[in-house]
Amino acid sequence: MVWTGTWVAERLGVELIGDEELPALLGLALRRNPKRAHLLVSGVLGKHVPRRPSVVYGAGLDLGRRVRALLGDEEAARAVVLGYAETATALGHAVADGLALAPYLHSTRRPVPGVAPAGGFEESHSHATSHLLLPEDPKLLAGEGPLVLVDDEFSTGNTVLNTIRDLHERHPRERYVVVALVDMRAAADRDRLDAFAEEIGARVDLVARAAGTVRLPEGVLEKGRALVAEHEARHGAIREPETVPLASAFVRAALDWPRDLPDGGRHGFTPEHRERLEAALPSLAAGVGEALRSRPGTGRVLVLGFEELMYAPLRLGTALEEAGHDVRYSTTTRSPVLAVDDPGYAIRTRLVFPAHDDPADGPGERYAYNVAGGGFDAVVLVVDSAADTPALHAPGGLLARLGEHVPHVVLAVVPSYVPSRAPETAPYTPGTAGTTRTVENSGADEATADDTVTEVPDATEAPERSSMLPEPLRGPAFSSYAPEEVGWLLQDLSDVELEAPTEEREEAIQSGGAHYAESLPVEYQPSERYQELFHAALEASAARIARAVGTVSETVLAERPGTPVLVSLARAGTPVGVLMRRWARARHGLDLPHYAVSIVRGRGIDANALRWLAAHHDPADVVFVDGWTGKGAITRELAEALKDFDGFDPDIAVLADPGSCVRTYGTREDFLIPSACLNSTVSGLISRTVLRSDLVGPDDFHGAKFYRELAGSDVSGAFLDAVAARFEEVAATVDTDVKELLTADRAPTWEGWAAVERISEEYGIHDVNLVKPGVGETTRVLLRRVPWKILAKRGAGADLAHVRLLAEQRGVPVEEVDDLPYSCVGLIHPEYTRGATGADGKAVVSR
Repeated sequence: MVWTGTWVAERLGVELIGDEELPALLGLALRRNPKRAHLLVSGVLGKHVPRRPSVVYGAGLDLGRRVRALLGDEEAARAVVLGYAETATALGHAVADGLALAPYLHSTRRPVPGVAPAGGFEESHSHATSHLLLPEDPKLLAGEGPLVLVDDEFSTGNTVLNTIRDLHERHPRERYVVVALVDMRAAADRDRLDAFAEEIGARVDLVARAAGTVRLPEGVLEKGRALVAEHEARHGAIREPETVPLASAFVRAALDWPRDLPDGGRHGFTPEHRERLEAALPSLAAGVGEALRSRPGTGRVLVLGFEELMYAPLRLGTALEEAGHDVRYSTTTRSPVLAVDDPGYAIRTRLVFPAHDDPADGPGERYAYNVAGGGFDAVVLVVDSAADTPALHAPGGLLARLGEHVPHVVLAVVPSYVPSRAPETAPYTPGTAGTTRTVENSGADEATADDTVTEVPDATEAPERSSMLPEPLRGPAFSSYAPEEVGWLLQDLSDVELEAPTEEREEAIQSGGAHYAESLPVEYQPSERYQELFHAALEASAARIARAVGTVSETVLAERPGTPVLVSLARAGTPVGVLMRRWARARHGLDLPHYAVSIVRGRGIDANALRWLAAHHDPADVVFVDGWTGKGAITRELAEALKDFDGFDPDIAVLADPGSCVRTYGTREDFLIPSACLNSTVSGLISRTVLRSDLVGPDDFHGAKFYRELAGSDVSGAFLDAVAARFEEVAATVDTDVKELLTADRAPTWEGWAAVERISEEYGIHDVNLVKPGVGETTRVLLRRVPWKILAKRGAGADLAHVRLLAEQRGVPVEEVDDLPYSCVGLIHPEYTRGATGADGKAVVSR
């Protein structure tokens, strides 16, 4: 039989060294990941590779029995088993079952209304979101008996060891047992276990089914990236076989789940719960079997679980297997992996579908591996009631995707268990509990990189704030700004090829084949004439910009008590945030914190960046900053995104608000802000932000690139210095402006939005997203998109000199108009195809 790591091993030179059983336990796959290309895929976990339920369950049971033999019955009865979501939830359950005498708890990514956590942790580069600990009994983790921690695979062991360290500081124990299917640590990491145990004054044992290491040749990351890119270019990232006729309808199984029996270990699962489930399994399996019999020809069956709901479907699978069915078991997952149709590769096919359980981190793609083409006659999909949503049943949802490839689909819904009594702890949101320590994620089927783990506070203690995500990127390592000027809550994608020609991007965006945030435009390199125009505009407008900076800064300081925390919307807001910080320091001696975060139209703000901010600052102190408003799309996007986060004020402070979309601004005039004339070279050499599922996991910050190679053209510092040099000159005028503003009616009128809707219809565009109002947005159209025409307010004058130059260079007509609330408006070509530009790349003449 071909080893399912052969394909990767032969091409990358990756070697699996260790126990003879390792090749049967682990295969290899690839993913697009800037930190680690290869992926260890467990063959007995039941996550990505369908296996007989008895094999999956038996692997955990055996480990649990070995732990019981190690501890003895007396200590086993005092133990608590803790599993890691999402991959190890069923494994941890099975270990607890093998131990038999101990309760079980697994971490969860899903906040439960009314249930306050006893703690939590984050895996900052895995494909799981914020992990919470939500025991129904807050004393569950406060005992003195052994703590058994279960994960599917160890790479360095840092995740588990640092979890122990933090829990030990709160509730010291004499003994810990670490359990995994495979131990893949290097020799140096193995030696640390004894030293760690001595350091904390406790015994730490390790129980694993097999051990070994992964030998990686030099340059494997670069080779892996190239191999993924090559395969995707040839075959696409998703391999699905020919579909069978869509199932006319799925069948619901009558699942008589015992009343008040937890659906798993999210809130704790005791030996008494286990006994109740064992007694109910035959009747539960009978209900599923009856549904299968109602669909003739269902010989080979897959029981498909749902993310961290792994144990209930696994036990249903074992019961069906005992009843004589030919059953395999696996679950859906959040982890994106490349599929290759080769017997020597662990992931042969994948199905992609949207999340259907209203996850805390927002919507996103989910995956089911090795289901399509697996030869299954029927799939029994098992979800909890919280995930039985319209999204599950919608066209393109999981039920429909399964129906495309499997003749018969049975849906079994387990009631989501909510504790009747919540722990007496303060409300918690991810990123706000306990003390933290950087560790490494050890999951074989999750990304391996830095995590953070939080200690568990006492049940009566309000969780302290904590740092649960990577620290902000700062210059000079990331951006040309000084490190104190701004911290970027982004991940560095500088080594990833993301640029595409403007015309190709526009075609993909308008055809619905891509989102604008999935790629980057090629950086515009200004001509000598354009650079001269920029510097002339900066000299002419520096005082005007300084006045607007001072006005918006003083308004914020007057209306926000305490110390404001400036959070710029990258990247147009970042130079403005830096200038506001400089103003506060120059005029008031205040050293305001300043960060830059990503927000993407249609996809919202970076939720993980908000979690980081909530962990380090009072959300009420956060002031969002942007450069200007156009029609207010980002203003609306931010307000909508913040509905899911308590304490943040959605009001944006902007330098210029010509669209009358916000109440905190420096001016409502639409004038030239020279930072809008250029791209990265006036924004710290940072690209526009990127949000693409194969690069940005649900627990990652959005990405961006640092264009170090453009340092010779960088004018970021020159722009800031030119404006800041005029602060003293405009101070008195600013004081007058602010006094007037604070007593004026500044309520948004959304005048700009009305004008955009009118223009969209008058010019036959019928899509407001293709109408970009204001000098800043018009400049972006000319630099990044395929422009159709420019509408210029009659008599706008020098503010539009650079716009006219760019329009001339791209062959775009400029039309003088009256009754425009902006200086100009850029129109993106409304029916763009490759034919919409001539051979010279210039826009076609408007019709």
